[in-house]
Amino acid sequence: MKKLIGPFCLLATLSCNSGGEGYKKAENAQDAGTEFIRASLDGDYDKAAFYLLKDSTNNLLFEKQQANYKQLSSKEKDQYKAATIRPVAISNDNDSTVEYKYYHTSNPADTTTLRIIRQQDTWLVDLKSVIKM
Repeated sequence: MKKLIGPFCLLATLSCNSGGEGYKKAENAQDAGTEFIRASLDGDYDKAAFYLLKDSTNNLLFEKQQANYKQLSSKEKDQYKAATIRPVAISNDNDSTVEYKYYHTSNPADTTTLRIIRQQDTWLVDLKSVIKM
């Protein structure tokens, strides 16, 4: 029984620390946008979630984005993984909000604008900005 306590404690500690600590905090809005987009194109939704502004609407949009990605063919997923992110414009609305307009090379005809918000010195992607109201 004593032999099981050590490994159990180690596993418990590792599982508690796996909440995104391995990801680097974005130093600026462009880093947050690029990391989020790259992770999304790669299908790495744990990493993308690390750079996501957490609220109920963003969580729903994020779940929908994941479901859409799962429906893609393996060829489409490979194209997304091979895509390059091309920023078109990055503009500051104010000191804590940035608009990041980009396209990726797997779909160059479609540009998307993400709003990236700074909260307590952390830059996070707000998916609600993608929805046209």
